[in-house]
Amino acid sequence: MKLLLLCAGGASTGVLVQKLLRYAESNNINLTVEAHSVSSVEELAGHFDIIMLGPQVSYKKDEVLNNANLPVGIISPMDYALGNAENIIKQVQGILKEGA
Repeated sequence: MKLLLLCAGGASTGVLVQKLLRYAESNNINLTVEAHSVSSVEELAGHFDIIMLGPQVSYKKDEVLNNANLPVGIISPMDYALGNAENIIKQVQGILKEGA
């Protein structure tokens, strides 16, 4: 699964990327994940299976949907703040399953 995390600048999600990768590795989940600024969605979307937005850019969901032909979800503020990789991975898997 190829996950693109989008936030305001791309930096705040960097810690979350590491937590997601550690969780995926320890649970035998094939995961590629990158964090970038929401402004880079058009150039990056074609390389991913799903986009998850940080809560601080959740208001851009419609814009992201219009610029990327991918499923788009919003990470809950609590899971984002705590870096709850398990919940985020489950959310991503659920969204991908719905779209299948």
